[in-house]
Amino acid sequence: MSYSLDKIDFKILSLLQQDSDRTTKSIASELGMTTTPIFERIKKLEKHGYIKKYVALLNHKKIGLKQTVFVGITLQGHTRSYLEKFVKQINSFPEIIECHRVSGNYDYLLKLVVEDIEAYETFIITKLTLLPYLGNVQSLIALSTGKDTNEIDLSSIS
Repeated sequence: MSYSLDKIDFKILSLLQQDSDRTTKSIASELGMTTTPIFERIKKLEKHGYIKKYVALLNHKKIGLKQTVFVGITLQGHTRSYLEKFVKQINSFPEIIECHRVSGNYDYLLKLVVEDIEAYETFIITKLTLLPYLGNVQSLIALSTGKDTNEIDLSSIS
């Protein structure tokens, strides 16, 4: 059974993206509704997979992870087995916070956060370069961040 989003659902999703800790009461108040239908809608959004999970976005620098690195990876082989093994191994590395299969010059683009450039070098030497089927590795060191958000603009979708 599919669930079609309406304008109220999109507004709820927008508000939860801004602050997932908001109470049902505050969302209902902002939308001019009562809490029960808002609560039911949120549960439906969760049940149907529109809301995957709730998280706290951490300030990486405040917790000592001052360096962001993007890594372009090419693999020596492209069989399903190679790809699955690579992703499984990548998921075991806590330094990697994103892994995307991409088109273009790389097979995968990774995003890492580490303490500093020395920690990144240690990661490369002790973890990444030990992976089988690894071809080329190209590191892109982030010098600064101009935008950092997980919020999707839903106004053009609804």
